[in-house]
Amino acid sequence: MQMRPLGRTGLEIAPLVFGGNVFGWTADEATSFSLLDGFVDAGLNAIDTADVYSRWAPGHQGGESEAIIGRWLRANPGKREKVLILTKVGMDMGEDRKGLSPRWIERAVEDSLRRLGTDRIDLYQSHSFDAETPQEETLRAYDALVRAGKVRAIGCSNFDAAQLGEALEVAEAKGLPRYESLQPEYNLYDRASFDGPLRDLAMREGVGVITYFSLAAGFLSGKYRSKADLEGRARAVRAEKYLNERGMRILAALDEVAARRGAKPAEVALAWVIAREGVTAPIASATSLEQLASLVRAVHLPLEAGDVAALDAASA
Repeated sequence: MQMRPLGRTGLEIAPLVFGGNVFGWTADEATSFSLLDGFVDAGLNAIDTADVYSRWAPGHQGGESEAIIGRWLRANPGKREKVLILTKVGMDMGEDRKGLSPRWIERAVEDSLRRLGTDRIDLYQSHSFDAETPQEETLRAYDALVRAGKVRAIGCSNFDAAQLGEALEVAEAKGLPRYESLQPEYNLYDRASFDGPLRDLAMREGVGVITYFSLAAGFLSGKYRSKADLEGRARAVRAEKYLNERGMRILAALDEVAARRGAKPAEVALAWVIAREGVTAPIASATSLEQLASLVRAVHLPLEAGDVAALDAASA
């Protein structure tokens, strides 16, 4: 497996990150364990989760995904050294448990470490920008965690160019750890928030980029082509917005390239993100071993210049 440097963290990751949002939600514990085993056996090494996963599910409080990863690590003692654990802090966990204040980060990291059953988080990420907390305060809290050995590197998610730029400037001016990675929403359909100033900044500053919703909530797999296809689906509300002329144009291009390459549309869509300059790796989830095998094929799927041009034109 060809590893890629994650920004300037010193960490190296495979070109695809497993999205742990499904653990304990659309994948039960036994399925999650088998998916994690298969993921590592395929030579992949980075698992992304968050403290808030899967608080949105009825009866859940958050932390379910981290807890399942922790139980998997305990059941497989040799696997901890083979994987990088990426988790996040900042989303609303109820009451006063949200944001990026030092008070909450200091408490949240201990909660995550306990659930994960590990003594360190490889990449700890600010899940979203917190306008109520000065960035210097947040970075000083992370500095303490890095010095204590509880966190190896830090990143951010859902920051725009101005927010990330300010954070980088504060880190440099104050001698604090800087965000070495960025997690934006990015796929063939959702390109506007990353392409442009944010991508330019990340590339200029050497910030690693791990994209989420890389398959547009499953739409780019081609399984949702009408409203009838969405009935009873967990991601129906999110996927419905793609059912328009542009979405159908992108699916047509994916179908065309997939037929040429003997691949599935989802594999082509992920291969496009993997090949995109400025992207370190997309995040993608699976809820079955069949889906996982497809993710692994995407890592090894070469796209020719004509394929990329067709996908670029369809998604413009």
